Amino acid sequence: MSLKNQPNLPSENNVYETERLILRPMSLEDGEFIFELYNRPKFIQYIGDRHLKTISDAENYIKNRFLPQIERLGFGNYLVVTKDKNEKIGGVGIFEREGLDIVDIGFSLLEEFEGKGYAYEAAQKVKSIGMDDFGLKKISAITLKDNFSSQKLIEKLGLKFKNHVTLPNEDEELMYFETE
Repeated sequence: MSLKNQPNLPSENNVYETERLILRPMSLEDGEFIFELYNRPKFIQYIGDRHLKTISDAENYIKNRFLPQIERLGFGNYLVVTKDKNEKIGGVGIFEREGLDIVDIGFSLLEEFEGKGYAYEAAQKVKSIGMDDFGLKKISAITLKDNFSSQKLIEKLGLKFKNHVTLPNEDEELMYFETE
């Protein structure tokens, strides 16, 4: 997937807004938040243990995993912040993932902010950024078979279940969804 010769691509500095949220590219200053989010039991259960044992580990994860994709493609993982209280509540993004031919959309919120429509609002915005601003033709999503709330949100975004996949170096079979 080459985006190099496309004019007027948004820079990694772009900040996006929805009715209730601000989405901005993850940065090293978000290390403490990523450390907290990625070590929540629900994140580990449904997304996986990223083995971030310190805030420094989280900063390195951002530096080595998030920033290179944003620099290369112009899009990646965005911090989700509420407009009303300026609270960091989660992350949403479009990711290149080993084992998938089509970039996938992912999202995770702190539990106390779930069930309020924030994940859908943020994911819908990121999907439109990917497709409208970056010309992506398709977006995929993966989730565990028992993560019913993610499945529901993925389907609400307009992605359809296609099959089951197992990513490289992983054991668990995942549900794979794709835009039509």
